[in-house]
Amino acid sequence: MSLPDAYRDLKYLLNRGYSKKSALKFVADHYRLPLRDRYLLARCVFSDEWIAEVRKKLLTPGELKGKALAVDGFNVLITLESVLDGEAILCEDGLVRDLKYQGKYRLNERTPKVVEIVVEALTGLKISKALFFYGKNVPKSGIVQKITEEALHRYCLEGEVMLVKSPDFELRAFNTVATADIGIIFRVEHVFDVPHYVSERLGIRIKSIFDILQVKRR
Repeated sequence: MSLPDAYRDLKYLLNRGYSKKSALKFVADHYRLPLRDRYLLARCVFSDEWIAEVRKKLLTPGELKGKALAVDGFNVLITLESVLDGEAILCEDGLVRDLKYQGKYRLNERTPKVVEIVVEALTGLKISKALFFYGKNVPKSGIVQKITEEALHRYCLEGEVMLVKSPDFELRAFNTVATADIGIIFRVEHVFDVPHYVSERLGIRIKSIFDILQVKRR
């Protein structure tokens, strides 16, 4: 039962203003948590203040009609592939994140299909335009760019696909962004969770952190 106890202690410290990095290290070391549990808490536990802030920013599918949506390309692809692999989790702030310790995106045989799933889902949202940003320093990002452009053309979805040095920097300039990256969320007005939306369309139930912890949702 050390993980639920660690969650409660971490939550207590975050709600009192301690930095997540130092609070997590203190709690995880105290309970001698394995790497996977540490990663889970790092990805999914937040202060109540942050949770309230994100809830105000999260848009429902119906609220996207007519809006331009900037997409954190590799973040969305990694998360959606994790959903399909059963390696994603619904976090406290209402966003789905991966638990694969993957780091940079790796082109694979599923990439065209996953990109197509994303583009098809965006088409159904009736957005005005989709702007995909991929990190140009990620290996084979040019191939992913071409795959995405072809999918946009197939589904007749207005959009652009850009390779940039820092997607995070570029995305902060937009009003509505598809991402689960905390640094970007902090700086934008609206956020949409594409992997969560896709999972619901596909009938995939994603476990929440409360399912894993077996503690009551606050």
